[in-house]
Amino acid sequence: MSKSGITLTRFDEIKTNLLSGLTVALAMVPEAIAFALIAHVSPLTGLYAAVLVSFITSAFGGRPGMISGATGALAVVMVALVVQHGVEYLFATVVLMGLLQILFAVAKLGKFIRMVPHPVMLGFVNGLAIVIFLAQFGHFKTVAADGTSAWMSGSPLYMMFSLIAVTIAIIYLLPKITKVIPSTLAAIMAVSFAVMFFNIDTKTVGDLGSISGGLPSFHLPQVPLNFETFKIIFPYALILAAVGLIETLLTLNLIDDMTDTRGKPNRESMAQGAANVITGFFGGMGGCAMIGQSMININNGALKRLSGIATAVFLLSFILFASRWIEMIPLAALIGVMFVVAEKTFEWGSFRLFGKVPKHDLLVIVLVAGITVIADLAIAVIAGVIFSALVFAWNHAKQINATTRINELGWKVYELNGSLFFASTAAFQNLFTPNDDPQDVAIDFKNSKVVDHSALAAIDTLAERYQSVGKKLHLKHLSQDCLELLDKAKGMIEVNVMEDPKYHIADNKLG
Repeated sequence: MSKSGITLTRFDEIKTNLLSGLTVALAMVPEAIAFALIAHVSPLTGLYAAVLVSFITSAFGGRPGMISGATGALAVVMVALVVQHGVEYLFATVVLMGLLQILFAVAKLGKFIRMVPHPVMLGFVNGLAIVIFLAQFGHFKTVAADGTSAWMSGSPLYMMFSLIAVTIAIIYLLPKITKVIPSTLAAIMAVSFAVMFFNIDTKTVGDLGSISGGLPSFHLPQVPLNFETFKIIFPYALILAAVGLIETLLTLNLIDDMTDTRGKPNRESMAQGAANVITGFFGGMGGCAMIGQSMININNGALKRLSGIATAVFLLSFILFASRWIEMIPLAALIGVMFVVAEKTFEWGSFRLFGKVPKHDLLVIVLVAGITVIADLAIAVIAGVIFSALVFAWNHAKQINATTRINELGWKVYELNGSLFFASTAAFQNLFTPNDDPQDVAIDFKNSKVVDHSALAAIDTLAERYQSVGKKLHLKHLSQDCLELLDKAKGMIEVNVMEDPKYHIADNKLG
């Protein structure tokens, strides 16, 4: 009984991951083609990237269940390179991009993604949800023979909306009846069969471009192997590597939170780097994690490596054997799926935070989401982290204060509270009154900490202020790490450092 139960569970798990892989593969086809066209390369260049990156990262990466492939965030960076220098330079850039990501993993820098503040994560998720939603409206345009585009209208538009509505209805309602098959896959199949059976005239995947092709073949990028080439491709490779890693590691964090599991960011970075190196040598445009497809996979309950591997195998099968049938899938069905993905990705609970969290956290959420939509994901995240760090520094800078007393020797003792660092140095200086203080003044650091070189410079400046009026400044109760900072800056700091048996650096006469 127990054994049969285990077998059934494993069978259900395999089925879930395989069917989810098929669903994700179907949703990836128009995305890969669209991103390839954005980058001014052939549809197969995007599809090959999706196949190779998805397979390698799923098989060897650090986050089972996460789906990677060609993405819009990378495509928009590639445009200028391809237009100015050609696709061969893109392949070389993707190889170098992968090598940079491998170096990132070797240096074990992936752990620092944990330092991204939660408001930045919320802004990232909401921004990408909006981007996914808005990106679908590009399919509502038609292209005339002269190359101009116009919005759909009349019957074609109404039919498109109707098919999208049917797709969304199936996705939300089917799980209430049965969960034998993923509702997203069922919706795609149902709408596709309806369009074919009733011979409905609507846009299909084939309207974006043909996906028919063979196996990707090894191809050395045809570029001169010299320093000039390196100067051309390195800036693009660096930006692509950064954007790819940021999107991937933030998506990894998001899936960790959703599934209450822990991924391995350095392992994922290594796998992504290796995938991009290989992709560059096999005619692909490179890739990173895809939050939309990853959400489809996670929402289907597919949390194993098999789902991503299956996605890659199904995609390759489409290219080799089933291109004719895949090209017949109506875009409306896939648009409906992505609309649902956008709705499920968006953190609607962030609206309930108004009035419950600090205003600067709300500003970070809006800032990151807005920059993600109008500019670039990497810029948005970096801006959010910098803004959060500045707010943190500003708040802590205001927390430094001092209480004063006169000891038995007649010295004025300032008992400092708070951290002394670059943002609090101005407030630190304002705590002291050299002209009004007695001949000897001591600063007691027992409840404070000297953090950086700006703090040392502030102490030096304060010492000079006291020296200029003929008075002495003494330091008391410096912690060991503060002492180390002072030792490193001996030549620059001119203060009286007094010995203390307990703290190693203070005057026991001042106790």
